[in-house]
Amino acid sequence: MNRPIIGISTSIIIDEGGMFPGYHRSYVNRDYVRSVLAAGGIPIMIPMSGDKEAVSTALSLCDGLILSGGQDVYPLNYGEEPHRGLGGVCPERDEFDYALYREAKEKDMPVLGICRGSQIIATAEGGKLYQDLSEMDNALKHNQGHTPDMPSHHVNIAEGTKLHKIFGENRIAVNSFHHQVIKSVGEDFTVAATAPDGAIEGLEHKTAKFIVAVQWHPEMMHATNEHMLNLFKALVDQCR
Repeated sequence: MNRPIIGISTSIIIDEGGMFPGYHRSYVNRDYVRSVLAAGGIPIMIPMSGDKEAVSTALSLCDGLILSGGQDVYPLNYGEEPHRGLGGVCPERDEFDYALYREAKEKDMPVLGICRGSQIIATAEGGKLYQDLSEMDNALKHNQGHTPDMPSHHVNIAEGTKLHKIFGENRIAVNSFHHQVIKSVGEDFTVAATAPDGAIEGLEHKTAKFIVAVQWHPEMMHATNEHMLNLFKALVDQCR
């Protein structure tokens, strides 16, 4: 049975208490692992590292890549100064994620970006971000703050896009856990989904085999929502 290996980018979490306060741990939320398994793939975590050879070798073991959620993207990466609403950043992780994405793209490897991962893809390709929702007029609530698998608002999906083919719907309900929003995308990308307030919620590369990104967290919804599991199945299928 052909089960593609899907690499998942990781982050660092720092213990705030317990036996080892201040201790650094590599981690990714378990829902990413479970969603890949449910879609028929084999997940492996790629530890965040500045060792480019190690990161490249780890990626070479994979058939596809998920860029996971996490901290805000450092605005200096896309030529802007920090807004007062900017949250916690990790420039080391930005460098790690950019390196993963660029090598995966060079290898024509299927890539799925989720939340922060979508913003990494956008800014790597010349796009810009709203550093905080306060920069947008009439923004919806984009951080529900509870019940991870509960839909929070709708997104409209553009016909003719990969996301439209995957979901088979023009409008779906998604969860929402972010305060940064993609403001613009590079010329090689299509805006595939938007929220009613105009926030960009999905994008995809116009010519690559499969570079798709969403602003919401489908991994948190995959167990109860067939649409969201289908997104991971699409990634896995592209890797066979």
